[in-house]
Amino acid sequence: MLLAPPKPVILVTNPQSRFVTKAAVAMHLKRSADEIYKVNCWRYVVHVVGKKTSTFVSYADLPPIIGVALPNHRDVRAWRKRWKKYDNTAPLFWYSFYAEKLRQVTTMEELQAWEEVLSYVGFGLPAASRTDLEGICGEMTHFLFSNAA
Repeated sequence: MLLAPPKPVILVTNPQSRFVTKAAVAMHLKRSADEIYKVNCWRYVVHVVGKKTSTFVSYADLPPIIGVALPNHRDVRAWRKRWKKYDNTAPLFWYSFYAEKLRQVTTMEELQAWEEVLSYVGFGLPAASRTDLEGICGEMTHFLFSNAA
């Protein structure tokens, strides 16, 4: 008896899967990164398995990061559609996520990369959050320049 060859598995992921990180998922779910065991990027959602939890997260809930392709018009459209449930602003944890990432930078290039990402998503952050993040960028610029000398 001949068996049919196995069908190739075609993994179709969401273009926004490039923004999925364990740190972002943990912050979104208000958990520590150690409590997240597994993050699976499916076609339409992110499946998260962690300590006493198994849940789904929308790709549009997660903030863009450095080191991958910058956000494009499709990403912005997905965020705007998702943010309707947040009064047309980014989820509150985005500010905390970016503040933490900005405080962790070690080079001017990294800081500039984060500033570029923020220039793409700044429209979705409340004015006070944008001002605070700009202040953190200024502090880190001063810190990096003073340590370089």
